[in-house]
Amino acid sequence: MRIDVITSSPLDFSTAALVVGCYEDGPDELYSSIDQALDGILTKLASTREFTGKPGSTHLIHTLGKLAPQRVLLAGLGKRGDLDDRRIRNAAGDAVQALRRARIPSFALALQLAASHETALQVACEGALLGSYSFDEFKTKEREERFRFDTMTVLVNRNEEAAWEVAHRADAIYRGVQLARDLVSQPGNVATTGYLASAAHELAARRSLSCLVLEADVLESMGMNALLAVGKGSVEPPRLIVTEYNGAGERIRPTVLVGKGITFDTGGISLKPGAGMEAMKTDMAGAAAVLGTMEAAALMKLPVNLVGIVPTAENMPGGRAYKPGDVITAMSGTTIEITNTDAEGRLVLCDALHYACTHYKPAAVIDLATLTGACVVALGHETAGMMGNDRRLIEDLKRAGDRSGERVWEMPLWEEYGELMKSDIADLKNAASTRDGGAISAAWFLKQFVGQNRWVHLDIAGVAWADKARPDSPKGATGVGVRLLIDYLGGNRYRVPHG
Repeated sequence: MRIDVITSSPLDFSTAALVVGCYEDGPDELYSSIDQALDGILTKLASTREFTGKPGSTHLIHTLGKLAPQRVLLAGLGKRGDLDDRRIRNAAGDAVQALRRARIPSFALALQLAASHETALQVACEGALLGSYSFDEFKTKEREERFRFDTMTVLVNRNEEAAWEVAHRADAIYRGVQLARDLVSQPGNVATTGYLASAAHELAARRSLSCLVLEADVLESMGMNALLAVGKGSVEPPRLIVTEYNGAGERIRPTVLVGKGITFDTGGISLKPGAGMEAMKTDMAGAAAVLGTMEAAALMKLPVNLVGIVPTAENMPGGRAYKPGDVITAMSGTTIEITNTDAEGRLVLCDALHYACTHYKPAAVIDLATLTGACVVALGHETAGMMGNDRRLIEDLKRAGDRSGERVWEMPLWEEYGELMKSDIADLKNAASTRDGGAISAAWFLKQFVGQNRWVHLDIAGVAWADKARPDSPKGATGVGVRLLIDYLGGNRYRVPHG
């Protein structure tokens, strides 16, 4: 969707649809002006309670030539005292989804004018863009009639140049989220380890990044036996994908992002139940978030150095598959007893984390992974679990989550949880004998491979996929992690090039 920014009165701007924000507890100036021009129709709608301005509500009105806009789309903001970024973002997403249902491809966004919040313009643009997403690559019927948004014109009262910067910042973030959603939405027979490697190469070419893909023979020579073990049962070879963005000069230590890239997870020899296994194509959502963040950071030309590392494999049963009872030696030299081949994510991550900490001098390491069902049990589908070894990094990510709308919740990582991961015959085992505290014991395992480096683990198992549509996301892949990480990296503080 193309974005324009124009200084104009909403009532005088010619458009197929004007999106306006509305409160439950009384009209603002724009609402009143529209109501007057339309002979009090908005007052009538309120009196009959056909539209009250409640959050999540929308109403489309034809202006019948009485205003320059052909239609006005009302989007509920709720009560003034409850207005925050989330309400604004959701209202914009609701509005765009209503426009999709009405098949209106071009519109003007004036919703942000109802709010005095400093961030209203950006979150309104974000909500509209995020809500416009759809994935229909494999739907063949009526392809020629498929709906696509064309143009969103953002209307502002003043300072058009600053508004352009904000709109382009929102667009850059959306493009990163779009890439992540597209990758997670692909079926497992398409999004293989080779597909992820190709996607990383294409991203690098598109955004002038460096990209290195380490193939299985190189991984073997480097001793990445944990990553290799997970992929042994599949015909798709495991790989390590490394992308680099340098926006701050050679002297600045990079932030390293590590994303779990299990392109399909059967559980291996410890086979998962068949019901619902099709959802295991999403087990590379951490990898998708890393690549999406690299896309957005490069588009925004953030003055940071960033490394994205994706350990990727397909976890399948087979004659060569690793087995419960096996002992493998990770790249760090740590020996690991395999007690459950379905606890594979921590194995690919442990080699990637060790690689990150030994090949770079990271300012911080953040890993993202759809790691445990235990995290979903603990936190549901509203927030990611967060554990780490550095208080400042944890607090910074928590604030970034609150600002971006991708919230995180800290869980403890006390040493006592490590008792669950002790092996009788090796240094560690890859899964505890109990499900109790499963998200924490998994994070404790990862902690053993980061040394003294500042590190946070984000378990996104509950938030990477949505079973029902939300205002800023359709049913399916959410692209979670991109907005959080861009905010943490300072994406809302720097000027964004456009032109």
